[in-house]
Amino acid sequence: MLERTNGGFLISKIKQIQGRVFERMLDENGISEFNGAQGRILFVLWETDDIPISMLSEQTGLAKTTLTSMLDRLERSGHILRLPDPDDRRAVRICLTERAENLREKYERVSAMMNEVFYRGFSDNEILAFEEWLRKILENLIEKENENGHKN
Repeated sequence: MLERTNGGFLISKIKQIQGRVFERMLDENGISEFNGAQGRILFVLWETDDIPISMLSEQTGLAKTTLTSMLDRLERSGHILRLPDPDDRRAVRICLTERAENLREKYERVSAMMNEVFYRGFSDNEILAFEEWLRKILENLIEKENENGHKN
């Protein structure tokens, strides 16, 4: 393996800049009700609504402590509901409200615009290869995180 690499630094920098660009794009397209990080939660719920917090944490990659405060804000703003799990009285399920459902189309349009920025100049094959490499890095990191039985 190479002695010096910049992959982690580059990924971190991309994440920071991408966040700022995406926030601006959301605002320019009339989505000011939630931020990009909260949009990630809503995106998962748009794909699979009415799920336990543990599954939402896993699918967003957010630690449960981080997720809890973000869910508080989304609940206060009327985008989600916390409902008791009928099968497990200790568990809570997260569900979208109609208000959040009504924002889905707008959010997907902005996400498509963000993808155009992300992949400008890439061929389809380059995009597929790049995303496979990212999945491999993610798997390596998850494996390392779980080595000591750590779960978020």
